[in-house]
Amino acid sequence: MTTALSTTCAHDSLRAAMKQKDFFDSIVAGTEKLLTWRKKRKLREKLRQQNRSPVLDWAYAIIWAACVVLVINQYLFQNYRIPSGSMEKTLLVGDMIFVDKLTYGPELLPGVLKTPGIAQPRRGDIVIFENPSYLSKGPFFTIAKQLLYMLTFTLVDIDREQNGEPRVQYLIKRAVGMPGDTIRVRNGEVFIRPRGSSSFIEEKSLMEGLGLPWKRQRLVASADYAEIRKTGIAAAYSELGLRLPQKAENPLVQKAYLDAFQYDMVRSTVLRDADPSDARYAAIAQRYANGWYLSGSRIFPMGDNRDNSRDARYFGPVRREKVLGRALFKYWPIGRMGSIR
Repeated sequence: MTTALSTTCAHDSLRAAMKQKDFFDSIVAGTEKLLTWRKKRKLREKLRQQNRSPVLDWAYAIIWAACVVLVINQYLFQNYRIPSGSMEKTLLVGDMIFVDKLTYGPELLPGVLKTPGIAQPRRGDIVIFENPSYLSKGPFFTIAKQLLYMLTFTLVDIDREQNGEPRVQYLIKRAVGMPGDTIRVRNGEVFIRPRGSSSFIEEKSLMEGLGLPWKRQRLVASADYAEIRKTGIAAAYSELGLRLPQKAENPLVQKAYLDAFQYDMVRSTVLRDADPSDARYAAIAQRYANGWYLSGSRIFPMGDNRDNSRDARYFGPVRREKVLGRALFKYWPIGRMGSIR
């Protein structure tokens, strides 16, 4: 009986050893097949590359590079060319800058689901945000536009108005007002009542008191505002079909364009005073008188070059969720290279 038991154990051991050997043999065979397949694939790829045109290789390389840059621009850093003089002298037309997309949180896709950032825009930051008057054609159009723009080395921009002018999708301004502030503008000068304050503070005093850069520059002289006021009064009387008062006779109409905001404030106020029952002008004049209260998470971006900037005075406060990045560094021209404040 002992002999029979020993024989059975020996047979079991033999079968286990054979199974183990079969298992390792299958692993070896599978590994050999995998290595052979990879070798054949590399060989086929090498043959295809040898037969492929060098021009096609360059095209693949350029497309791949453009896609990599597109991803970097969307989630980390974006290069941006200053298109106008609204931020002079801080940023000049043609300056090339890097914009930090990570700090405020990048969008998953252009215009779709902004992710949380590590910080929020602060007073004095130079920020990039989507133009409130821009009508998006969707994230995939934006991606295709940006890709084509890079592949053609900025020569082709398919996002244009009917008259052929490029549509302005992004704006760059300085964050002047923060949530909780009330903002007023008088004769081109900004006055801010911060949250918890009972009085308005001149922008310069507030910024310098907080140790922040104040680089505002003006193109309109203080003496010009008497003529701007006269022009606004004359425009209102003309709309009402009334004879001009002596104080508004012979207005210099071209002066209205020096500060369109102040001109329209005077005009709307006169129209409201002439007919207080007109709800439209009553609301407009009241907004000019009260200014803007920045509720929720809204900021008030303005250009440093105040008299050559279309900013929040015209389109209103901007939600922080629409702020896409912070101006970080100038890299071109070389003579102006440096950080941005």
